[in-house]
Amino acid sequence: MGGPLLMLPALALLWSFAERTRWSAVWGLLAVLVSHAWLLSLHPLTWMGVPALLSLPLAISLWLICGVCAAALLALWSMLLQRCRRWFPRSAPWLLAAVLALIWAWAELVLSGSPLFWIGVGGSTLPWDLPLAGLSRWFGSGGLVVVQLMWAWWICGLVERRGIDRRAVNRRGLWIGFGSLLLAHGLGAVILATAPPVTGALSMAVWQPAVPTRKKLDLDQQRQLPQALLAALQEAKGEQVDALVAPEGVLPSRWRMPQGAPSVPLISGGFRWVQGQQRSSLLLFSPDSERPEPLLDKHRLVPIGEWIPPLPGGFTAGLSAVGGLHPGDESRLFSVFDSPAAGAICYEIADGRSLALAAAEGADWLLSIANLDPYPSQLQQQFLALAQLRAIESGRDLLSVANTGPTALISADGHVNRLLPPMEVGVATVTIQRRETMSFYSWLVSQSR
Repeated sequence: MGGPLLMLPALALLWSFAERTRWSAVWGLLAVLVSHAWLLSLHPLTWMGVPALLSLPLAISLWLICGVCAAALLALWSMLLQRCRRWFPRSAPWLLAAVLALIWAWAELVLSGSPLFWIGVGGSTLPWDLPLAGLSRWFGSGGLVVVQLMWAWWICGLVERRGIDRRAVNRRGLWIGFGSLLLAHGLGAVILATAPPVTGALSMAVWQPAVPTRKKLDLDQQRQLPQALLAALQEAKGEQVDALVAPEGVLPSRWRMPQGAPSVPLISGGFRWVQGQQRSSLLLFSPDSERPEPLLDKHRLVPIGEWIPPLPGGFTAGLSAVGGLHPGDESRLFSVFDSPAAGAICYEIADGRSLALAAAEGADWLLSIANLDPYPSQLQQQFLALAQLRAIESGRDLLSVANTGPTALISADGHVNRLLPPMEVGVATVTIQRRETMSFYSWLVSQSR
């Protein structure tokens, strides 16, 4: 993510040929192929049962499908611009640009709640422009989309004086543009400096196992899991924390805590069965209890990797490494130690509305557990930027615990405290500040239901 320094020129370029459907589609295709290049790291897929000869073509196909979807969306946006131009006065071209920016923002919010891990313009603000991201506490990531698209439209007018905006370049427009840049960043900085007051705290230990996903099903790795977990619990016990938090998918279904385990509560990602349906869940193991208490089930499932549509002849059998999952409830609110919280399992972090709604319903901190292996550091950086945005939007501290990283605490003002280096095994401790005051964006989401 290059932030506004790269996104604004790229969007300005898009505005310059926005009425040319084919070029707009090419822009969308290239933008997503670059931002989602980590999909190629799915190869090799042989550990999921995919034949070696099909592994690379399948990974490339998934990558290209995402790009083609973006191209189709940008083509529709361009055609909408062409159709709408006649409905808006030529004396106010900014009005048409604002409507198109709002439509783009709405589309990104819809996509962020879909099964796709969509990384759009809203999430590109971080980590480079923290003051601008402060505006999301009022208007969410959709507001950041509108602001950046309007600035890009303004830049396009300054540079070209033609295309979508023949009348935008004048002295008044120049001052309005620069003034809005200064105002937005100043206002965002003030918003970040006035985080909701702290009402309590939780002391947590976090465990980063750094187990390669392709080796999780190995018998040797499965035999080592109990010893590694017990060692992490023992280390957490010495720190006198409220609980140890482990990432997504650490524990297999029907897991039982080994006898003699240190008396430290364990909050971990794992699998469970509900009426014959397997779910990816957030589980709580209380001391001296073998059976876990479910806290939260994953609602958004990864296509192919976790959820596969049934096809005739059993064509898709064996493609899912976890045997196929079913979604849980849509709400992201759960409670642990009499502390209401909101949880996101893996790429549910892209959906800011669900976490903001949970904050409006009483969550006073956020927890994200994930497994981003075998993807490269590019995805970890994008994931962390989205986690920053979620913390700012909701005005809540967010604890991110992932198999290979990022394992970090993001404060309500968006500052990141990395707890463990990526790709390394380790245990760390952290204090999470609890906050109750509702952000304006959380209130807006709660009112729009």
